Amino acid sequence: MSDPEIVVSAPGKVILFGEHAVVYGRKAIAASLDLRTHLKIHLSPDSTSVTLELPDIHLSRTWQVADLAAARPTGDADLKNPSPPSEQYLAALHRLAGTDTDHTDTRSLALLAFLYMYTSIHSTARTCPAGRFHASSQLPPGAGLGSSAAYCTALAAGLLTMCDVITRHEGKNDGTGTTWSKENLEVINAWAFQGERLIHGNPSGIDNSVSTFGGAISFKSGEISALKSVAQLKILLVNTKVPRSTKVLVQGVKDRYNRLPAIIEPILNSLEEISGTCERVLQDLGGHPVEIQENTQEKNYHVLEELVDICQSLLNALGVGHPSLDQVSSVTAKHGLHSKLTGAGGGGCALVLLRPDTAPEVVDNVKTELKDCGFDVWETSIGATGVSQHSQPK
Repeated sequence: MSDPEIVVSAPGKVILFGEHAVVYGRKAIAASLDLRTHLKIHLSPDSTSVTLELPDIHLSRTWQVADLAAARPTGDADLKNPSPPSEQYLAALHRLAGTDTDHTDTRSLALLAFLYMYTSIHSTARTCPAGRFHASSQLPPGAGLGSSAAYCTALAAGLLTMCDVITRHEGKNDGTGTTWSKENLEVINAWAFQGERLIHGNPSGIDNSVSTFGGAISFKSGEISALKSVAQLKILLVNTKVPRSTKVLVQGVKDRYNRLPAIIEPILNSLEEISGTCERVLQDLGGHPVEIQENTQEKNYHVLEELVDICQSLLNALGVGHPSLDQVSSVTAKHGLHSKLTGAGGGGCALVLLRPDTAPEVVDNVKTELKDCGFDVWETSIGATGVSQHSQPK
């Protein structure tokens, strides 16, 4: 068994370009967001209980170790290639959670994901460890920023490390935390994906992949590819707090496509070209030595700003804009900044690109004006480090 205290964190994600077009087989670009979910595990060898604390959703539950051990799946488990729970196993997890299959609220699904990973990962151990699991997040739930994936990724990393399934401190240390080897990250990602399946049913695997590996990825027709040497870009992330249904928005685009295919098809093609250009620019910004990068930054940031503006206009043409997003664009444009929706649209979140030479007072003024509109605003970055282990609690 590993250290008595383990602290890990995993980032959220944003879609940079390609929203909705990806549904039609076009390329999209997603990147890690340096707003993170932190998990602190404190093992208690003398205790007989396990406690999960999720203060962000006002949830705290405690189980007896013996009850969790009794729910573990039987047979030899392949801890490096997890499989989804059987119907019988899932029923046992629901009983432990005090839920049933009709419970699809955030709290119930968070419980199921924890119980599944805890009991599955400990399925080959003689005893289940007692202790306290405390998860807190900088990511708002339900905003399309990968909060559930960050939670599942942090759980997977913490539990696998706790049980010595993966080797700790084998990867690089960037000063904020230690990552694992690529092989061990793939194991974390496999478990996080299974947790996401419990929460979302049929996820793409994009969110947990970004949360695990960090940086940026391109995805097209189910294929996920990591971008190399991606620059970390500073952004403002804006949550309009306008609720929306991804399902309804996707259906709305489909209806428009069916009515006007000759018009919508070129829009989708243009959105894919934007994603491809973004991919090249991000790698160009991240792949040069500092002295060369300074000479290429201005040109590349100008291209990114153009891509942001064009993409936002095209997404409006698909019918997924919203007055709240127009308001974000209006405020930021007044200060010479460029913004677009991220995710499904219809409200939700927007990102604002910050050039390296953006004056701090400009950023402060924009943040103040956006908050005065009733929006939540974070100053953060994209392309952040993936799941990490920390020597000190966060």
